[in-house]
Amino acid sequence: MRSLSITVFLVAALLVITTEHSYAGGGNVIFKKNCISCHYTDGPAKEKTIADQLAKKGPELWYAGSKFQKAWLVAWLQNPIPIRPMKYNSLTEQNPGDHPKLSASDATEVTEFLMGLTSSEVKPGMLKAKASIMGRKIFIKDMPCSGCHAFAIRGEVHGGKSGPSLIGASKRLNPDWIYAYMANIKVFKPVRDMPDFSSALNPKELEDVAAYVTTF
Repeated sequence: MRSLSITVFLVAALLVITTEHSYAGGGNVIFKKNCISCHYTDGPAKEKTIADQLAKKGPELWYAGSKFQKAWLVAWLQNPIPIRPMKYNSLTEQNPGDHPKLSASDATEVTEFLMGLTSSEVKPGMLKAKASIMGRKIFIKDMPCSGCHAFAIRGEVHGGKSGPSLIGASKRLNPDWIYAYMANIKVFKPVRDMPDFSSALNPKELEDVAAYVTTF
């Protein structure tokens, strides 16, 4: 009987250790250890004032699974080349490019965690990348998009630097998220520099822009 009790105890202890080790290696735990000082993952958006926005050190990630493409995110976390030319929340300081690098295993686990964070505002599978003539016209000529965002056409870089670069958007962003972001930006960023295009463009025009941007 004593031998049986010891065996049960050892098995229980092993289960606890295994569970704790597994939990410690989970993407959520890795994220909290390495990323939570700059990013938050619990939505909805917290910003109510400009001061709230300026207090943030990095973009919110509570809708990361709707925004990013999985393969890109795994690779970027291991080699985080700056997406923003300028430092977050700054129009004068250049991005120092000091985002921490994660190991391949940690990047995979954090990606799995982040891909589970989605927004009901984004309807997956609604749009696909498309070289829309109307989308190009709106993006480059009709609206001020190219004044803030860098993009490349046939290898030549155009656009501004005050917003996130859209170079490589075809591998990074989901067109469904771009559409939802433009259609209802207040849900994602109540305090922002980007205009609210939902009042200037109709749903079809928003779709055209979203499809076009994800060809970059």
